[in-house]
Amino acid sequence: MAESDAAPTISKKCGPYISSVTSHGINLVIRGLVLFFIGVFLALVLNLLQIQRNVTLFPPDVITSIFSSAWWVPPCCGTASAVIGLLYPCMDRHLGEPHKFKREWSSVMRCVAVFVGINHASAKVDFANNIQLSLTLAALSIGLWWTFDRSRSGFGLGIGIAFLATLVSQLLVYNGVYQYTSPDFLYVRSWLPCIFFAGGITVGNIGRQLAMYECKVIAEKSHQD
Repeated sequence: MAESDAAPTISKKCGPYISSVTSHGINLVIRGLVLFFIGVFLALVLNLLQIQRNVTLFPPDVITSIFSSAWWVPPCCGTASAVIGLLYPCMDRHLGEPHKFKREWSSVMRCVAVFVGINHASAKVDFANNIQLSLTLAALSIGLWWTFDRSRSGFGLGIGIAFLATLVSQLLVYNGVYQYTSPDFLYVRSWLPCIFFAGGITVGNIGRQLAMYECKVIAEKSHQD
């Protein structure tokens, strides 16, 4: 009789644990997919601005979409967006520094708008030389981090993302995949790291907000149980 009573007790203890792990895995996949499609959308819109101003040039045979973008650009940017968006909250937990600065969707949307504005400025605004443009975009990108992030992990990841993304861009241009008009930083434009830095901060804030929403839902479910 005692053994029969112990079995249901064990299953009750294991049930919520397995359920929480499963739900966390599903939420992780959902967050990754949301971030992927956000990255695809931003890539199509922002790349269109660069192409319209002849900042970036692709070979004619790879232009296949109505947005005049090479077919591989949206999925690559979507994958990078998913990785970055999932990495930011993971890094916050690892460092024990939960991000609490301006944690609401309205702030995230303003961050996205500022990032689009920075990218728009790089393509539309005319400066006397590329150094002035690069310094202006660098100041705007750091201002974006200070306004919407202010975390050490966010700044460090932003710098790392800018370095790696610029290196990949250099290799792609070197191998003739696409090219920049008037390159002044080896094979690319000198302001490109600023765009990557601002993009990393923006996608990181989106990923943090999605992770916080997941934590709220799990907390509400556990409270109801």
